[in-house]
Amino acid sequence: MTAAALSRRAGLTVSVVICAYTMERWADIIGAVESVRAQTHPADEVILVVDHNPELAAAAHAAFPDVRVIGNEEDRGLSGARNTGIGEARGDIVAFLDDDAAAGPTWLQTLLAHYDDPGVQGVGGSATAVWSGGPRPRWLPAEFDWVVGCTYVGQPTAPAVVRNLVGCNMSFRREVFTLVGGFSAAVGRVGRRPLGCEETELCIRLGNALPGGKLLYDPAINVMHRVSPDRRRFRYFRSRCYSEGLSKAVVSRMVGAASGLSAERTYVRSVLPRGVLQGLRQLVSLHPAGGARAFAIMFGLAATSLGYARGIAGNTWEHAAVAGAAESRGLQTSRGKG
Repeated sequence: MTAAALSRRAGLTVSVVICAYTMERWADIIGAVESVRAQTHPADEVILVVDHNPELAAAAHAAFPDVRVIGNEEDRGLSGARNTGIGEARGDIVAFLDDDAAAGPTWLQTLLAHYDDPGVQGVGGSATAVWSGGPRPRWLPAEFDWVVGCTYVGQPTAPAVVRNLVGCNMSFRREVFTLVGGFSAAVGRVGRRPLGCEETELCIRLGNALPGGKLLYDPAINVMHRVSPDRRRFRYFRSRCYSEGLSKAVVSRMVGAASGLSAERTYVRSVLPRGVLQGLRQLVSLHPAGGARAFAIMFGLAATSLGYARGIAGNTWEHAAVAGAAESRGLQTSRGKG
């Protein structure tokens, strides 16, 4: 690496935001914080946002004297917690790590290297599943690892410009939030509710505001993402797929179906049929798990499509009102800091 590149990177400061909501993940939270402490390129600050849980906030204050522990100042949920972290962040780059994920030691170093390109507005990476409560379910197709918040078949296998980043492992220039606002509460997780797509909506909004800006995905920027035992069950798979469809419907309302479903169309037309064919071949070769995975792909697509149809048929004005209020709160939060 050239001295000039090192000099440019040395001028960028980084805030790492971790959002937490329950004491049930206390061991995971410790692991997430420890992984940030162990970075080869130290973070300039670590912010732990606690989502309306005084017990967790007190425990975090006592356990992490070197971490800025703050409460979610917005409505309960991941979007509000992230917006609170953005409002408090002082770094040029704001990086987000899930409370049940642990970053590899070169996470920040590799991530920051991509910001040497001034056109890059956001950088994210991969998430490797760490299964708790037993081995990976044999019926779960790798094409649907997004259900458990991890990297899935169909994502780039080398650095590439993408439409949106993965929520558990992403970063943005802080000025992005001044331009486009924060995460929308119309989508996104609240407690155990298996909704999502808040990062997708934000990334699409950013792409519309800065057509020349780049969001870069680099699989070498890796985190280990723990999958809790409840997420190993088919019941969770079914619920998460349906909820993803609902979320995509809301996002499509907010940014338009052309943008909201651009990546999904390729995934459905190309990635999923290959997965089904592979599973059926394995079944013919007397590997029953292959047939189970083929069935899960078709079931997951059907459940997601049903959720999307239900969301599109829902109350349009109600979704629009929620989205508008959330965007307004996000803008106010992001502009609260210079």
